Amino acid sequence: GFYTGFDSDNSSGDFSEANHKVPEMLDLDPHQSNRTGKHNGETEIQENGIKRHRTSLPAPMFSRSDFSVWSILKKCIGLELSKITMPIVFNEPLSFLQRITEYMEHIYLINKACNHADPLERMQSVAAFAVSAVASQWERTGKPFNPLLGETYELTREDLGFRFISEQVSHHPPISAFYSEGLNKDFVFHGSIYPKLKFWGKSIEAEPRGTITLELLKHNEAYTWTNPTCCVHNVIIGKLWLEQYGTVEIVNHSTGDKCVLNFKPCGLFGKELHRVEGYIQDKHRKKLCVIYGKWTECLWCTDPTTYETYRKSEKRGGEQKKKLVSEDDIKSENDEADDMPEIQDTVQFIPGSKLLWRINSRPPNSSQMYNFTSFAVSLNELEKGMEGILAPTDCRLRPDIRNMENGNMDVASKEKERLEEKQRAARKERAKDEVEWHTRWFHQGTNPYTGTSDWLYSGGYFDRNFSDCPDIY
Repeated sequence: GFYTGFDSDNSSGDFSEANHKVPEMLDLDPHQSNRTGKHNGETEIQENGIKRHRTSLPAPMFSRSDFSVWSILKKCIGLELSKITMPIVFNEPLSFLQRITEYMEHIYLINKACNHADPLERMQSVAAFAVSAVASQWERTGKPFNPLLGETYELTREDLGFRFISEQVSHHPPISAFYSEGLNKDFVFHGSIYPKLKFWGKSIEAEPRGTITLELLKHNEAYTWTNPTCCVHNVIIGKLWLEQYGTVEIVNHSTGDKCVLNFKPCGLFGKELHRVEGYIQDKHRKKLCVIYGKWTECLWCTDPTTYETYRKSEKRGGEQKKKLVSEDDIKSENDEADDMPEIQDTVQFIPGSKLLWRINSRPPNSSQMYNFTSFAVSLNELEKGMEGILAPTDCRLRPDIRNMENGNMDVASKEKERLEEKQRAARKERAKDEVEWHTRWFHQGTNPYTGTSDWLYSGGYFDRNFSDCPDIY
């Protein structure tokens, strides 16, 4: 779950061997590793100067089968889950701030939107981007670490053309604010997320409050939306699975175009599982196109007439054989990735549709790595020389996450308790001295497009003046 969740055991393994390997792996000199042709997941500089990001975590994940979730959860029925301290075994080694950064995995869709001259095509790309932003949650049932108040995360990816900064701006309720910009000054993407978590006995539901805004600067356009509700099922017994449901409305505030996406609940026999269906309409409510697919797989669009005709013939049983996208189509796209698991689309394809987006294959060892995508694997990497540059509040410097990633679960657990205790003590101290907490990089304001309350970036982070950052670790 994007917000929270628990996992069944899908990991292999005895840990002792991994623990011995970790130290040498991290000490490898990148220049030497180039000569020997090893890549143990450490960063390398390639000949052409493009930086390679690590492709695996330092240690595989541990088995979660020994823990009874129920013993913890039965105390929580109906409670607001953000106030409960969960044991580390339910976590994945990333902070929620890093998890939000995964919105940027499919940034090529923003670039596409920037390059389209036609506002309808721009909206199609933005809609695909909004759906792709939740796709990394598929099978990710580990819970990200709750950020500490004042925690930050920055990411600059020259290769992908963006930089990103986020800050935990409130602890109760937990609110994370983020701001990202194109390195070519072509877009700005920002928002704040306030996940409202509820435990319903068998499932945990996260309703993401907070507005997401994308501005395409060249076109002078702004789009806003809110993510769907995410639900983790079978938290007590059985295999965990994730569902997203609810309506996502994307508004283009310049043209009045609107995209309405319906994330369908799975239904009685799972027929609707992961299905997304919707349409784009203009300001006069005229339907311009229909969008359909699954948030775990792909998204297509077609014109409304074709869609209606197809649906009618389907109802009459005109198509007994469900037309799936042919395996040849998929193979040709995946030729270069023979070792990737075969992607088999299960979305019923309507002839004449245009593909808007397809999910990236996961790395082959993903199931041993908390089901991370390749993008997620690189997020907590601490490259040589980085510590001198990062803000002291950056998640990469957070000891509980670092230890968990390296497979030192006991140390990680103790560190997590120490950090939470330190945070509580600091809060008491402030209350005693009647000092208010000041956020560092964001301030509370009003979203200029929706008029609702929002957290806005104050600027200046990349000037790297970190002298007055709080000591949170």
